[in-house]
Amino acid sequence: MKTVVIGGVAGGASCAARLRRLDETAQIVMFERGAYISFANCGLPYHIGGIIEQRDKLLLQTPEAFRARFGVDVRTNSEVTAIDRQRKTVTVTNGGQTYEESYDKLVLSPGSSPLLPPIPGIESSRVMPLWTIPDMDAIVKRVREDGAKTAVVVGGGFIGLEMAENLAHAGLDVTLVEMLDQVMTPLDFEMAQMLHKHLSEKGVKLALSERVERFDEDDERISVVTNKRTLPVDMVIMAAGVRPNTQLASGCGLKIGASGGIVVDENLRTEDASIYAVGDAVEVTHYVGGQRMMIPLAGPANKMGRMAADNICGLGRTYKGTQGSLVAKIFDLTAAATGLNEKQLQAAGQQIGTDYHVTVLHPLSHAGYYPGGMPLTLKLIFAAGDGRVLGAQAVGYKGVDKRIDVIAASIRFGATVYDLEELELCYAPPYSSAKDPVNMAGYTADNLLTGLVDNITFAQLDSLPDNAVLLDVRTAAENAMGAIPQSLHIPVDSLREKLGELDKSKEYIIYCAVGIRAYIAARMMMQNGFTVRNLAGGFVTYRVASADYTMGNGGEQPVNADINTPMAAKNEKTITVDACGLQCPGPVIKLYEAMLEAKEGDVINIIATDPGFFADASAWCGRTKNTYLKGETTQEGFSVWIRKGLSGEDQTGTCVSASANDKSIIVFSGELDRALASFIIANGAAAMGRKVTMFFTFWGLNVLRRHNRVKTKKTIIERMFGAMMPRGTKRLTLSKLNMLGMGSAMMRGVMKKKNVASLDELIAQAQKSGVQLVACTMSMDVMGIRKEELIDGISYAGVASYLGAAESSDTNLFI
Repeated sequence: MKTVVIGGVAGGASCAARLRRLDETAQIVMFERGAYISFANCGLPYHIGGIIEQRDKLLLQTPEAFRARFGVDVRTNSEVTAIDRQRKTVTVTNGGQTYEESYDKLVLSPGSSPLLPPIPGIESSRVMPLWTIPDMDAIVKRVREDGAKTAVVVGGGFIGLEMAENLAHAGLDVTLVEMLDQVMTPLDFEMAQMLHKHLSEKGVKLALSERVERFDEDDERISVVTNKRTLPVDMVIMAAGVRPNTQLASGCGLKIGASGGIVVDENLRTEDASIYAVGDAVEVTHYVGGQRMMIPLAGPANKMGRMAADNICGLGRTYKGTQGSLVAKIFDLTAAATGLNEKQLQAAGQQIGTDYHVTVLHPLSHAGYYPGGMPLTLKLIFAAGDGRVLGAQAVGYKGVDKRIDVIAASIRFGATVYDLEELELCYAPPYSSAKDPVNMAGYTADNLLTGLVDNITFAQLDSLPDNAVLLDVRTAAENAMGAIPQSLHIPVDSLREKLGELDKSKEYIIYCAVGIRAYIAARMMMQNGFTVRNLAGGFVTYRVASADYTMGNGGEQPVNADINTPMAAKNEKTITVDACGLQCPGPVIKLYEAMLEAKEGDVINIIATDPGFFADASAWCGRTKNTYLKGETTQEGFSVWIRKGLSGEDQTGTCVSASANDKSIIVFSGELDRALASFIIANGAAAMGRKVTMFFTFWGLNVLRRHNRVKTKKTIIERMFGAMMPRGTKRLTLSKLNMLGMGSAMMRGVMKKKNVASLDELIAQAQKSGVQLVACTMSMDVMGIRKEELIDGISYAGVASYLGAAESSDTNLFI
């Protein structure tokens, strides 16, 4: 039997080799239109970046070696241009010569090609795809010989991300342009945001939600013109996606599916029983969801090639579908996924909470007490009914591929979240925890399915019900370093005593750093009759997911100075601090304690395993007037060097300043004119784009009181206070010339006549502009004011929260 294989990479080469192992007598001819077969196309970016130094290592098989070992007639630089199904022949072009080759069985493995959209100027030699060895060689020449210094990568998929990293490794200034709002679409947005943050920290500028409109070229450079900006660079890498090479199949009348791939049955046969198809050009069935779709991955392509050979030889193998297991390295991070993501489920009409659930956790890669444990974020998606695992995603520094591989195998065998709980996985402190992250994902999913807790995702925060109250149960120090706007703050250890002050008619959205304390708080509140949901992934997820890492919006990071000689004088020293395993604010507290012991000019080298520590440390330096020297990721964790005090002009380092544009206002007075002044100033600052925090304490709390009387349980003294104090803005009096209320009435009348906004209107405008209104909980306790008496949309906190806002302000008013 004579089998012709079209395509000599991945699926095609695997098929030809397997055929020979099964049938020594078979006649096998393999056509490849390029000069190379069986090369490591996934390794191409890493040779450009210098990580894979030897080019020959990418050539897994040469035509000569493949021919010698497997007895396959390998014909390179030979393009098959047509198939005649009736005559069972293919037309081949090689070096200007055209001939026909017959077959008994035909295997199509034409792969895919880079998508080159019809953008004006794309034909420029400075616009370069990466798909083949010659493509790689051309890019290497542009970088190493022609001296390119700047590049734009168009597209944020696998190739785009790998090229952005490797061009940066090669010393280029890189901008990544992506028309969607995220890179790596197999991940959901909040998971992709971790990649955005890391890319930004590594110096890759992100232009997300930008569409390339044209390329303008002159003698020296090429400019990428998007719908938002113009980027002049030395070279452009086109990585905007791939399209299946189905021209041969469609040309001979084979069926092409709705997704654009060649239609095959479960045995990988086309509608022509003599023709099989494998690899990137084939429309596959998603193993989990059952959809027909394109999933161009190397692993499935190789498996299909082997299976097609088995079926040609009569072994009757069945291809059960592709579940989309994938992994990618992005600088120091690893991102991986398997199964379905939320976008795919929602596109199929599935609803979170009804058809499926999500849990997000932030465990360490191994036991926290053993050095080197690094955080990873794991997102598990599972069916709301039986708990069947539908998909998972993970991003982190260590152990990511291991966890996704375990879950991928579980999905293949139809596992539920209850099975994940029961998995017995390898454990020793250097490798995992006694409760592996996969087990922990199962435990948290079990809690959701059994009704012990309900949760809400980051994406759902935009559609909270009107009666929802965000409740932060972290410590005061954590709250002062950042919180979700309009949050009520009650530390979990104080919550039980404060339950009587909370309104059971409200729905409470609870969060802590990663979710553990929030779960404890939720159980406490649910057993006391409250309606509660936890924020999946906690503040760690919110902080990253809600940030903007696009160009000019948070991508700028502290200057990482060279710290070869950190000591400035003989009597100064370097102090090493181990903060590994501690969650925020643990590392910052450790830093503060070390700084108290240090002398002026001493250098603190602190290592943490919290990925947010770089940002926390640099912000801490700006507020405390110390010098951020350097931050780098090591095998042990995130290592930061800080010099005590500010560096002089002759010293290494950069002091990261606070924002210095924020405004903070203490409103102590409950008088109309002073309240008006407070909100006029606040609205003016907000209109200038400043972050404004207004802290209402003692008599100032009356400004926030509702106009109508609210029934609450109070002591006699508290009732007396309430009777003596004005209730809401309409009862406030002037500080001067009040005249038993006549002055206040006259003031309101003049304001209306002069078209000056009323105090109620100013308050509404402030809230609309994002001004944070904070009620002092201590003053509320002293004066007997209950939360039910205050207007909606305000936060409740103590002095630590105010001081955190004041430290980043250049204006702090006491009114």
